[in-house]
Amino acid sequence: MEINTLIEGEAKGRVDPAFLEKVAGLVLIAENRQNKVEAGLLITGNDEIRKLNLNYRGIDQPTDVLSFAMNDEVDFGEDGDSRPFVAAPDGVEHLGEVIISYQRAVQQAHENNHPVTKEIAILVVHGMLHLLGYDHEDDAEACIMEEREEIILKELGELS
Repeated sequence: MEINTLIEGEAKGRVDPAFLEKVAGLVLIAENRQNKVEAGLLITGNDEIRKLNLNYRGIDQPTDVLSFAMNDEVDFGEDGDSRPFVAAPDGVEHLGEVIISYQRAVQQAHENNHPVTKEIAILVVHGMLHLLGYDHEDDAEACIMEEREEIILKELGELS
């Protein structure tokens, strides 16, 4: 398993890449998906995540976490034809990218009265589960995803 991390802006020096990789790796292990997979994690600011949210979801405001799963279909042309991404020839499955707003994580940590690292862990777990196909579009899906989040976060707490 390979987790590629990039930390930008004010998060640089405040967020430990090894911690992000540990959390993402724990999700993959809990979901039995740790073999021949890779994913990207980006910790950025409100401005960048707002732009991404606008461009890809049509929402002109920052959010806490965005996930771009490679198993999603992509519009490749003017003909309106959508197809899944092509698989990598090396056999490694690229799950996608998780982007987190550091400012939103700080704000939500303050609101929930817990450390910023815990909030970032919550967002990484949430984003990684989205890459693995979990969603919360309806109550049943949300319940399943929340249960997985709780179990994984509990395991992380026991490992810390």
